[in-house]
Amino acid sequence: MSLIKFGTDGWRAIIAKDFTVDNVARVSTATADWLLQNFDNPSCVVGHDCRYGGPMFAETVAKVLVQKGIKVYLHNSGPVSTPMVSLGAVKHKASLGVIITASHNPPTYNGYKLKGHFGGPLLPKEVAEVEGLIPDNNIMALDSIDLDTFKSQGRLEYTNLEDLYVDHAEAHFDMDAILNSGLNMAYDPMYGAGQDAMRRILPDITYLHADHNPGFEGVAPEPILKNLMPFRDLIQMSGDIDAGLATDGDADRLGFFDQKGNFIDSHHLILLLIHYLVKYKGMSGKVVTAFSVTDRVKKLCQHYGLEQETTKIGFKYIAGHFLDSDVLLGGEESGGIAIKGHIPERDGIWMGLTLWEFMAKSGKSLEALIQEVYDLVGAFQFSRNDLHITEELKQKAMKACADGTFTQFGDRKVERVENIDGYKFHFANDEWLMIRPSGTEPVLRTYAESSDMEGVNQLLAHCEKAIKALA
Repeated sequence: MSLIKFGTDGWRAIIAKDFTVDNVARVSTATADWLLQNFDNPSCVVGHDCRYGGPMFAETVAKVLVQKGIKVYLHNSGPVSTPMVSLGAVKHKASLGVIITASHNPPTYNGYKLKGHFGGPLLPKEVAEVEGLIPDNNIMALDSIDLDTFKSQGRLEYTNLEDLYVDHAEAHFDMDAILNSGLNMAYDPMYGAGQDAMRRILPDITYLHADHNPGFEGVAPEPILKNLMPFRDLIQMSGDIDAGLATDGDADRLGFFDQKGNFIDSHHLILLLIHYLVKYKGMSGKVVTAFSVTDRVKKLCQHYGLEQETTKIGFKYIAGHFLDSDVLLGGEESGGIAIKGHIPERDGIWMGLTLWEFMAKSGKSLEALIQEVYDLVGAFQFSRNDLHITEELKQKAMKACADGTFTQFGDRKVERVENIDGYKFHFANDEWLMIRPSGTEPVLRTYAESSDMEGVNQLLAHCEKAIKALA
């Protein structure tokens, strides 16, 4: 059997190669053992997204858990999003949630995410404990386990997590304001698990890629611009769409467009959400953002008198703050954002509805609302460039960062360096450049922010040149 390791957010592997029924059973055995060690009368919510084999793998999880004595709440009607499973754990007062999903990975992958009883990612310490319990082999005879028997015994209960989520959303948002705003909205679920719930919440908006297609037309369902060009084209050709929301395969991350088809990155979305929650809704609390998020968040928090904290990259490092602090917003550069009043979980649909409500209740365009933020923190642009290089060069680059070799990139002199997770080089005029290695492949992730795209592109080019000069 293969070695199974949990990454930034769950275990992911290629279907039929390493992501098999036997390996899912191994992880589920460890999950059950961990639950029995940590809870009296433990229970678990189980669901799956739109990917190949989802029902079979979710049933495998359920079989292992009930056989080991765990009460299971199994979603009974097709795919669900990750936030639906997280919310389901809270609504059912379950000890844990499990969703079969590979999130935004290519369609050949599936995965296994663990969700805490509080409705967010299981914290790193607990995930490591589960990982340490994974057996070398699956010894459970799955074919002999009859779920109907456990249902009659009360150990298996079917539930509808989508119903729970839709009811929760409709009770939270000012749906009358959104529906009667006169705004034309569009949604691209990227063939993912958000499509059915959104059709129930907003049936009359414009939809694209809202069919069940586990192959995702061969495109990884990650809501970044290069994967969303057909959606951008739809918005631009329409001429009457005011904003567009896209979510990834399990609908916990988002991408967003304005009425001109301009992609609005997560830095801007985080700032917009803070601005709405504080200025327009009178809310408060700490803001927690990952290391790769713009420092303009710190400026906005200073303006509103909010505490701000920076974490390592990965939402699992953010989620814990919701448990022990009054957190207004937690967010990361890759499109995962959570806000107060919901579960401590990334939720693309929830963020999209919040932004649409902001537009509807303010009566302003997205561009006008962004300008309000710029008036407070200054205009800026951001981009990221992944450098596919040799592992040897990647290691040389990281050593150069650690040794202080990089004191200048092009004509920009480094004024200070942060190394919370990777290296962030700060320059004059609020410009910065960040270098962070991939933990699994020979890739360096480089990020840059400047007042305009010309400055961003210059920084990224200077960075690539400096790194390749190390070869």
